[in-house]
Amino acid sequence: MTILHANAKLVKDLRIDVDNRRKHAICLDQPPADLGTDMGPTALELCLMSDAGCYASIFMLTAKKMRIPIKDLEVNVEAVKSEDVGTITEQKYDIIIKAEAPEDRIQRIHALAKNCPVGRLFDKAGVKKTFKVTIEKP
Repeated sequence: MTILHANAKLVKDLRIDVDNRRKHAICLDQPPADLGTDMGPTALELCLMSDAGCYASIFMLTAKKMRIPIKDLEVNVEAVKSEDVGTITEQKYDIIIKAEAPEDRIQRIHALAKNCPVGRLFDKAGVKKTFKVTIEKP
């Protein structure tokens, strides 16, 4: 079992600094329309960013283990925040992979990366996900 940590500290108004008790920190804020100063992403945006980053990290780790060189990887995620529910209910992934590898191997990596730890949190929350994967030759 691994223990993870997160701290949140009010800086000013709606600006919050969060850290992981190691040496990594980020500023959270709200957009001006929500009385913030837009000094950083909202907490919900950070969750979405974490999901995209988690997918990309697991994709690259899996590709390395499978000895498949990836020249470039871009993961774009668009989310729908339902006003009724008050949180994310849908996500659309647009993934662009540049690699000189068989498509079935890339699809296998994709299938494993879809189960990244952050993505599983969204799955358990019932978020509807769609994936578009584009494989380009370098």
